[in-house]
Amino acid sequence: MSERRLTGGAAPALWGYAAVRAVGLAVFGIAAAVAGEDALHRLKGRWDAVWYVRIAEHGYGHEVRLPDGSVHSDLAFFPLLPALERGLAAVLPIGAAGAGLVVAWAASLAAAWGIYAVGARVAGRRAGVVLAVLWGVYPTAFVQSMAYTETLFTAFAAWSLHAVLRGRWIGAGALAVAAGLTRPTAAALIAALCVTAVVTVLRDPAVLRDRRPALRMAAGVLLAPLGWLGYVVFVAVREGSPTAYFDVQAAWGNSIDGGVALARFVGENLTGPNPLAGVGLCAALALLGWLVWLCVRQRQPLPVLVYGIAVVVISLVGAAYFGSRPRLIMPAFPLLLPAAVALARLRDRTLVLVLTVLALASGAYGAFTLLGPGPP
Repeated sequence: MSERRLTGGAAPALWGYAAVRAVGLAVFGIAAAVAGEDALHRLKGRWDAVWYVRIAEHGYGHEVRLPDGSVHSDLAFFPLLPALERGLAAVLPIGAAGAGLVVAWAASLAAAWGIYAVGARVAGRRAGVVLAVLWGVYPTAFVQSMAYTETLFTAFAAWSLHAVLRGRWIGAGALAVAAGLTRPTAAALIAALCVTAVVTVLRDPAVLRDRRPALRMAAGVLLAPLGWLGYVVFVAVREGSPTAYFDVQAAWGNSIDGGVALARFVGENLTGPNPLAGVGLCAALALLGWLVWLCVRQRQPLPVLVYGIAVVVISLVGAAYFGSRPRLIMPAFPLLLPAAVALARLRDRTLVLVLTVLALASGAYGAFTLLGPGPP
């Protein structure tokens, strides 16, 4: 069987994605060696990755009480990644931490493939290839090489959206279930499926007359929230409170406040001793808004557009640590589609040069962050 048939024409996207991630890892590896740090440990054994490994090895039930009295519970972390870590560590001599890295790297390729598939269907194969590679040079793309959930979630989300675009609602719903067991951001994917189904019916009520496709669409929509909802219910039952999951997130400082914390953070920087930092934050938010507008103007397919915007909204309306927001937005790969279409018009040599420069810049930023004290 040919490589093209095996990958559905995605080979250039997968090779391109792998190449830019290799550049990013090489930059980080060199920086870590200069700093005398263990690069592999930084990828598989820090911050959230430690919590996932602990869940994989011991199950749920671990808490950390901070000096201010707040409690950080491992119930804030969804179960699919640690379940995969535990299963893989049971058959391979690599431990849960190593298994997490294997899952994340394998999922990153699956995500790049899914992103290519969505991009190719919307804007053509060349734009799909560029879209997948652009996702690999996103500023926080270094997280794609860590034992985190971003790659696993994005893989499920991209392929779910692709299934919707092809009218395969049950498959889309099943993939949304898996996404819902991976990250709370699955609410964006669930919204995309639900909104698309409702708009489809409103635009053409006649679709309900064909019973089989209508039942498949209904089944997909009903399936979609079961993963996310199932874990929220699990935490509620375990803790004896219907709001237990949201209480756990609030204790981590991740409560939903409609963007108040974000506005306060920007305001404090604008009026603080270094107002240029506040100006930079405003510029970043303006850029984000411009990207959303470009997606709307591009008339992206409804499920793709709703998903991208919903990921952005979910990432901004919470009271989370500001430094984590770029990482939380990273699964919103449709934001990169307008740029992918524009870059796809370049000649091959120019395109390779642009993507190489972006890969080096992304790698440098990743090295700076990973070798710093705070989590991404």
